[in-house]
Amino acid sequence: QILVLTYPLIGNYGVPGDEKDEYGLPWFESNRIWASGLIVGELCETPSHWRQTKTLAEWMKEQNIPGIQEIDTRALTKIIREKGSILGRIVYNQPPPNFTVPIPSIADPNQRNLVSEVSCKSKTTYNVNGSPKICVVDCGLKYNQIRCFLSRGARVDVVPWNYDFTDEKFDGLFLSNGPGDPSMCQITVENIRRIMEKPDKKIPIFGICMGHQLLS
Repeated sequence: QILVLTYPLIGNYGVPGDEKDEYGLPWFESNRIWASGLIVGELCETPSHWRQTKTLAEWMKEQNIPGIQEIDTRALTKIIREKGSILGRIVYNQPPPNFTVPIPSIADPNQRNLVSEVSCKSKTTYNVNGSPKICVVDCGLKYNQIRCFLSRGARVDVVPWNYDFTDEKFDGLFLSNGPGDPSMCQITVENIRRIMEKPDKKIPIFGICMGHQLLS
């Protein structure tokens, strides 16, 4: 998926280094860049922030993520708002007039299970002696969502999107945000349904974005 940002100047505060916070989490929202490309109006090349160690452009080059600037992103966003998500590609040079090789078709990312691609692969526990105990289903989880629970003393068990949590004991279920089409996550939907149908105890469930769609 290519990400479009409408704020006029992007990259003002740069990118932090590899330091971790008091919970052992890096000062990022994920362990890598997940967008396939970035479209901005203007890129800031002289960021200013006490934690920054590199520019946005340097970080994208390190992770081999293409980007483009000097685009009217607000006009582009109006088109996306009216037509819905659209297929596109970033092209650096126009092909010559005599170019005859067929251009590959644009693959629709929504035909893939994007949640399975970005979700963690195994269960991870933070603050093992904390309370309450929260089960977090990672559909594309942001690290700050974990921080919000930990800062309130909770124990957090982060599990993959297809993890069977229905027989485990916890005080609350959190369904994270994530990319793609929720209809691709039938395993998650079925696990949520089984939890909601349990007659013995009603577990509080909270969803964000993709998690909210899975819950509905």
